[in-house]
Amino acid sequence: IVNTATQCGFTPQYAELEALYRKYHDQGLEILDFPCNQFGAQAPGTLQEIRQFCTDHYAVTFPQFAKIDVNGANETPLYTYLKKQAGFKGFGQNERAQKMDRMMKKRDADYASKADIKWNFTKFLVDSQGRVVNRFEPTADMKQVDDAITSLLPRIVESVRK
Repeated sequence: IVNTATQCGFTPQYAELEALYRKYHDQGLEILDFPCNQFGAQAPGTLQEIRQFCTDHYAVTFPQFAKIDVNGANETPLYTYLKKQAGFKGFGQNERAQKMDRMMKKRDADYASKADIKWNFTKFLVDSQGRVVNRFEPTADMKQVDDAITSLLPRIVESVRK
């Protein structure tokens, strides 16, 4: 499950998400894309315009849903649940992570103590029973996401067999 935006510095992650989807979809992986305009108004347009952009630029084939709020008074209950199950644990140590940390601290010095979604392309890995297995911030290396998926897939296949 991922909150996305079409005009964000992380937008190229659509290509990596699509690659994961194509690689693992036949083994049970679903990617659920929820555009969100709460971070720098970087998800403008209608759902149709967003889908067209994603198809034209990244050949996205995974499901895309209507725009939602992931934080605040109008946040969707799905994200209330996801954040409760897997809070924010930091952006990591790479250069992009440090940049995000500095940006967030300017907005809210206490941001790291809150479970809120910090930016576009925060990803949640959820197992076939609806349990949140992991949360990946937008700065996480997609190899980490791939590794987490591969470790979870045998459990998904076994669950489906049962």
